[in-house]
Amino acid sequence: NREQEISTISRSIKSIAKELDIPIIALSQLSRMVETRGGDKRPILSDLRESGAIEQDADMVAFIYRAEYYGLTEHPDGIDTNGLGELIIAKHRNGALGTVKLRFIQRLAKFTNYDTFANPVFDRGEFQDGLRPNDDFVNQSTVTVQSKMNDEPSGGDGQKEDSPF
Repeated sequence: NREQEISTISRSIKSIAKELDIPIIALSQLSRMVETRGGDKRPILSDLRESGAIEQDADMVAFIYRAEYYGLTEHPDGIDTNGLGELIIAKHRNGALGTVKLRFIQRLAKFTNYDTFANPVFDRGEFQDGLRPNDDFVNQSTVTVQSKMNDEPSGGDGQKEDSPF
C-alpha cells in the first residue's frame, strides 16, 4: 500500500544520507487534516502525508507557514499577518525547536529576513519591497578576461590549422 511505499522511500533516503555522509532535503505534502482543523492551522508533525515514517526517519522537519494564506489577519502576538511568514522547526534531532519569522513578498514568491520587514527605513518606501539591488559582485578590482576559446585555432608555428572536417 501507499503508506508502506512511503516508508520504504523514507528509510532508503535516510540510508543513502548516512552511507554517503551527506544532507538530503526531501519534501512532503501535508494531509488535508490541516485544512479541516480549526484555529490558526499551523502544521504539526502528524500532518505529514501518507506515513509516520517521514517523521520518524527525518533528523529535521521544518514547515513554512503563512497565516495570511488561510485568511487570518492577526498573528497570536498581535502582529499583522500581511506579508508575514514563519519557518517552523518542528523536529530537530540535534538542536532546538522553534519558529523563525520571515517576510513573504507575494509578487516574487520570496521569503526574506523578518528584521528587514520590521525596519522602518523599508516601511517608508525607500526601497520597494525592502529589496535593494544586489551589488555585492561589483568590485573595482575585478578584471574581466576574454575566453581563449574565441581565439583562432593555430598550429605550433603560428599558422592556422585546417579544420579536420
